Amino acid sequence: MGHRRKAREYAMQALYMYETVRTPVRELISLQWVDKEIPEDIRDFAITLIEGTIDHLDFIDDLIKRYSKNWKFERINPVDKSILRISIYALLYLDSIPHAVTIDEGIELGKIYGSENSGQFINGILDAIRVHELQTR
Repeated sequence: MGHRRKAREYAMQALYMYETVRTPVRELISLQWVDKEIPEDIRDFAITLIEGTIDHLDFIDDLIKRYSKNWKFERINPVDKSILRISIYALLYLDSIPHAVTIDEGIELGKIYGSENSGQFINGILDAIRVHELQTR
């Protein structure tokens, strides 16, 4: 598994904790809740994803609401929501990562950690954001 994938997994877990039990950001970015030593490059990328996503959370959530047709935001499973949030942050703010890579990674995380249809759901929203939001940037 690639270093960035592992960092995305940690970020997804952190966003899940933020969503479900409102774990403070300081605790999330400390990554003390991870039971093993984390290489510095993984730690740095995970922290970038966690902080950046939470810093832009209102805007990101507005995009999810806009593009999740036929789904109420409140009904989106917290795992899918966490994956969408970090993926949208990366699409919009991490120009060094190709959009296709970000979308593929979001889909894969959805397939691994989400429900049966998470990969398709995540793909649909991320692709719509890529087409409609990134064309104007």
